Amino acid sequence: MSRRTLVAALVAAAAAGGLSVARRALPAETRGPWERTNHAGASVTLLEGPVYAVAAAAGNLAGGAPAAPGVVAALGSAAFGALDDLAGSSDSKGLKGHLGALARGEVTTGAVKIVGIGATGLVATALADRGRGRGVLATLVGGAAVAGAANLANLLDLRPGRALKVTVLAGVPALLPPGAGGAATAAAAVGAAAGTLPDDLRGRSMLGDTGANAAGAMVGLALVERTGLRGRLVALAVTAGLTVLSERVSFSKVIDDTPVLRRLDRWGRA
Repeated sequence: MSRRTLVAALVAAAAAGGLSVARRALPAETRGPWERTNHAGASVTLLEGPVYAVAAAAGNLAGGAPAAPGVVAALGSAAFGALDDLAGSSDSKGLKGHLGALARGEVTTGAVKIVGIGATGLVATALADRGRGRGVLATLVGGAAVAGAANLANLLDLRPGRALKVTVLAGVPALLPPGAGGAATAAAAVGAAAGTLPDDLRGRSMLGDTGANAAGAMVGLALVERTGLRGRLVALAVTAGLTVLSERVSFSKVIDDTPVLRRLDRWGRA
């Protein structure tokens, strides 16, 4: 790991840990809108999401230039995720539900989030491609891949630690070789995940749309930063395929029915 990626990971992890402590001291009226009930019926906070996004952005900045793409990916996707967390309705769920509502003339917060994260992915990719001679098509596909990764991470945030574990598993390979494109972005994503994972595993907090979208966008951007059109097309095909599959298949059931995945999914939980 290069010095730059190491700094990005350490700063992100430290920021996530520090902000996780600080959020517990927030007044009740600030914490209230972020309180939810998880799958086990326990009360959890979604403030982990803003903590993750800010920590990832801080790690990206500390990792050195160019930091703008990662900061845009983390904070932009988190902002649109927060809109859905705080003002979203459960009437329309999933990509199919939000697009169906849009077809009926109903603009849901989920639909706004889909468009907003798509725009965020495109801007982040355009910033990453600046001066690198990438074509317009590669940038468009890259932006879609970043948005797809953000959405996919959100689909995985259904059990304690799951989305963060996937962030780490997907982000670590992007750290190599040292100094390669996207390494600092991946390091910031992994570091922020490490800093927020303890409370998530204990069932005290969740990423919510805010944090899951930021985590997925960061990992997606890390891949986009080191690939050309072909690699981006593969990433887009994978994220789009899994998203469509999620409308028909329960990822939780697949994980529970697969011994290796089940053990990994439950590792570390309280």
